[in-house]
Amino acid sequence: MSGPRTRGAVRAGQYLALLAYLAFLALPFLWLISTAFKPAPELGSLHPTWIPEDPTVANFRQAFAEQPLLRAAANSLAAALAAAVTAVVVATPMAYVTARRRGRLSAATTGWVVVSQAFPFVLVIIPLFLVLKNLQLINTLTGLVLVYVVWSLPFALWMLTGYVRALPAELEEAAAVDGAGRLRTLLSVTAPLLAPGIVATALFAFITAWNEFFFALVLLKTPEKQTLPVVLTHFLGAEGVADLGPLAAAAFLATLPSLVVFALIQRRITGGMLSGAVKS
Repeated sequence: MSGPRTRGAVRAGQYLALLAYLAFLALPFLWLISTAFKPAPELGSLHPTWIPEDPTVANFRQAFAEQPLLRAAANSLAAALAAAVTAVVVATPMAYVTARRRGRLSAATTGWVVVSQAFPFVLVIIPLFLVLKNLQLINTLTGLVLVYVVWSLPFALWMLTGYVRALPAELEEAAAVDGAGRLRTLLSVTAPLLAPGIVATALFAFITAWNEFFFALVLLKTPEKQTLPVVLTHFLGAEGVADLGPLAAAAFLATLPSLVVFALIQRRITGGMLSGAVKS
């Protein structure tokens, strides 16, 4: 009897830990929503409440009136979409070669992923700035997109490599036996099964670029080119005092696309795992 009881206790502990983690993630977001709909008197109250007593949308109107949120969102959307598409287009053939031809190339790729993800941003920003300056790409969305692609490419390659390895190589061999060439095999057999993994990788790259702040702050100078995370800092006064209501409203709106994309990612990742589980 001790075995089932022990397993039940372990599972209960896992669920409790998961609930605690979800609460840790959800409480700040719920407080952000609450703050976004509170009027100014409630924001300065000594006894704050979770649910606004007099909810209002004035903070949203003020946020749009004070800062060009729509233009900044369009810049973020353009940069994130371009970076995600470019990273996937470059990473997909590299991932296929890495997964199908294991050896030094695969080991080097894994090492590149680990080193690139552990490298601090501040150590590369100065040489990166000088390179982009020589290319006349400072204060341009094109330069920012190039940075996002380079930064997200290792993770995209690592993620797609896992999806390719999950696809049975026997399916490609069977297509070759039936007379299909390499290109037709890739387009007709491999690509449809790999599509969920490509979509999931693109969504991850999109979220990374959408939420990125440091590179956009350093590389973009004029207000017309700035992305949404950078514009959110404009709600801070000269002495660091935040215009809390409009800031919360703008931050809530900036968070919504990430939440929608994460919801899509969960379905696509599951679809990719099922595709990779096909057996011959």
